[in-house]
Amino acid sequence: MASTTDGTRSRLPSRFERASTLAFVCYALGIALVLWAANGTEWSFGELAKGMPALGDFLARSWPPSIDRFASLSLALIETFQMAVMGTIVGVALSVPLAVLAAKGLLAPPAVNWPARGLVALFRTVPDLVWALIFVIAVGLGPFAGTLAIAVDTAGFCGRFFAETMEDVDKGPSDSLRAQGVRRFDTVFCATIPAAMPAFLTTTLFALEKSTRSSVILGLVGAGGIGLELKVAMDLFDYPRAATIILMIFVLVVFVEQIGSLVRGRVIEGR
Repeated sequence: MASTTDGTRSRLPSRFERASTLAFVCYALGIALVLWAANGTEWSFGELAKGMPALGDFLARSWPPSIDRFASLSLALIETFQMAVMGTIVGVALSVPLAVLAAKGLLAPPAVNWPARGLVALFRTVPDLVWALIFVIAVGLGPFAGTLAIAVDTAGFCGRFFAETMEDVDKGPSDSLRAQGVRRFDTVFCATIPAAMPAFLTTTLFALEKSTRSSVILGLVGAGGIGLELKVAMDLFDYPRAATIILMIFVLVVFVEQIGSLVRGRVIEGR
C-alpha cells in the first residue's frame, strides 16, 4: 500500500487482472488437456534422462561418417530432390484450377465451391506418407510413387492458400473489367491471378521446401530417394553411413531453404 499526501492509502494496481469465470475454465481445460496428452504419450523426464547414454552411444558410433558409398548416396539424394521438384510442379499445376473453383465469389457457384473445397481438404489432411503407401500399391515401388504422393499433398497445401489469396485480392480491377463487359472467366486470369501471383510464388517456394523434407520420409515406405538408404543403414546398424545420409539431407534442406529465401527476397520483395 502506498501513502498519499493527505495520509490516506491508495491501492496499487494489481499486477494481473482477475480472470473471468470463462477464462478460468478455459485455463483449467488447457492444463487438463496438457496433462491428458502427457499421460497418453507416457511422457517422462526420467526416461528421457536414462536414454541420454544410448543417444550418446549412437553419436559416438556414428562418428566419423562413412564416405564409402558417397557417390551412390549422392545419386539417391539427387533422386530425392527430383521427386520434390516434380511433385511440387505437378501439385501446383493441379492446385490452380482447384483453387479457382474453391474460391468463394470468384468463378464457381456455391454448389461447386463446396465439393472443390472438400477435395482440397482431402488432399491436405491425409498425410503424404499415406498417399505414398496408396501410390506404391498403385504404381509399385520407386520414385514415381513418391512423386505422385508429393503432387497430391502439394495440391492440397497450395490449393487452400491460393483460394484464400484470390478471395482477398482487391476486387477493383476485376469489377472494372466486368463493367466493360469482360467475361468473369477472363477477369480471373487477367486481373485476379496476376494480382495474387506474388503470394502464389511465395506459397510455391514454401511448398518446395516442404516437399524436399517430405521426399526423404517417403523413401521409408519404398517410394524412392535417399530415405530408403537411410532405412537400410539404420536396419543394418551401419551408423556411420546413417550419419553421412543425415548430413547430406541437412545440406539439401538448407540449400533449398536458402534458395527459396533468395528468390523471395529478389523477385517478390525487390531486395
